Amino acid sequence: MHSRRHLLKTVSAGFGYLAFAGMNNRTSADELTSGQNPLSPKSPHFAPRAKRVIFLCMQGGPSHVDTFDYKPQLAKDHGKRGKYGGSLLKSPWQFRQRGESGLWISEIFPEVAGHADDLCLIRSMQCDQPVHPGAMTQMHTGTAQFIRPSLGAWTLYGLGTENNSLPGFVSLSPPSGSSRNYGNSFLPAIYGGTKVGRGGRNTPRFARGGSGESIPDIKNPKLTDKQQRRQLDYIQSLNREKLRREDYQPGVEGVIESYELAFRMQDAMPDLMDTSDESEKTLEMYGVNETATANFGKQCLLARRFVEAGVRFVEVTHGNWDQHVNLTTDHKARAEACDLPIAGLLQDLKQRDMLKDTLVIWGGEFGRTPAAQGGDGRNHNNKGYTTWMAGGGVKGGFSYGATDEHGYEAVEDKCHIHDWHATILHLLGLDHEQLTYRYAGRDFRLTDVHGNIMKDILV
Repeated sequence: MHSRRHLLKTVSAGFGYLAFAGMNNRTSADELTSGQNPLSPKSPHFAPRAKRVIFLCMQGGPSHVDTFDYKPQLAKDHGKRGKYGGSLLKSPWQFRQRGESGLWISEIFPEVAGHADDLCLIRSMQCDQPVHPGAMTQMHTGTAQFIRPSLGAWTLYGLGTENNSLPGFVSLSPPSGSSRNYGNSFLPAIYGGTKVGRGGRNTPRFARGGSGESIPDIKNPKLTDKQQRRQLDYIQSLNREKLRREDYQPGVEGVIESYELAFRMQDAMPDLMDTSDESEKTLEMYGVNETATANFGKQCLLARRFVEAGVRFVEVTHGNWDQHVNLTTDHKARAEACDLPIAGLLQDLKQRDMLKDTLVIWGGEFGRTPAAQGGDGRNHNNKGYTTWMAGGGVKGGFSYGATDEHGYEAVEDKCHIHDWHATILHLLGLDHEQLTYRYAGRDFRLTDVHGNIMKDILV
């Protein structure tokens, strides 16, 4: 069974004390030995607007004033001294109103702009950290100081999944060293994200007509399925006997569930990753056959396949948005690589009637300054930036909040990262104040003691 250990990095983490919707219930040995699946679908606190999430994470910090936050005054004041020093830098790209809603969107995202009437722009984002590691950790876990469960793990813990043969939370090609972004921390091991693909550099193995195999060691070349099942049954019998004797063993409980899921994944995952049944029109829509868009296009297509198969939360990371220099060249290149795939994802979900209950989120850990850095670059800006949502119960063609006339900081309807998290959970039918977990003597939650729902963006 050594190969199973490669499937989920979460097997060594343990189950703890559960406090869901105000109830303090510990996962007991009896429940585990009776075959209860902690990933089974759970009832939300109230009727949800969204059933699933696709999070398009733009690592590095896209510039809001060059993408989705139109600042005509910045263009007028180009070259003047900025609020905190340096010279103001107008956007190299033109903005114009898009769709029937008239949202102002930059020409850097022409394909996404075609879906303006589906987008809910949140132009007043704020977080506490101006540096990448802290801001990324806070965006994913709500805190920059401690190791805490990720947004995806909380979602899976609260709702379970709709396919017990697949992980409920998948992170596609996450950057190296980013395990906290999809980790479970002190939540039960089974709620951690499953990494598919390596380090953000390579897309998961993906070829028409190919095996579709995507995770190392997902197949055991030495044993048949029947032999593996007998071996696993024997190991699990030993694990359950240990639980019966000692009642509560977090590490053992985590291993039991992870091994069972890993065994089921052997059949389900390769089939799901094999895209030979996708039409050429669909591949073209995602830009799979174009060099510039192939990598991210494949990942966006896989994200749709995962949520369609019942996965609850999928994160897709697009990196290298950190342009302190070469903004004009490199920001454009980053946008070109993901513009068509994102538009394709929105279109595909829409034509499958899935966008209405799939929440698509786009955003980076912070934005960038209106003032220039090095003549053709921008520094980090955590005081005001833009993210957007689409589908899943948010208003389309809608702009929420605002930054000042140059884009330095949020000044209207400020949205802190805790508010962002509270709103995402609310759209999924989860009350962020009730979704708690008892650990180390206190009830923890994603938003800690903060968070207000952005009610104005809800349909």
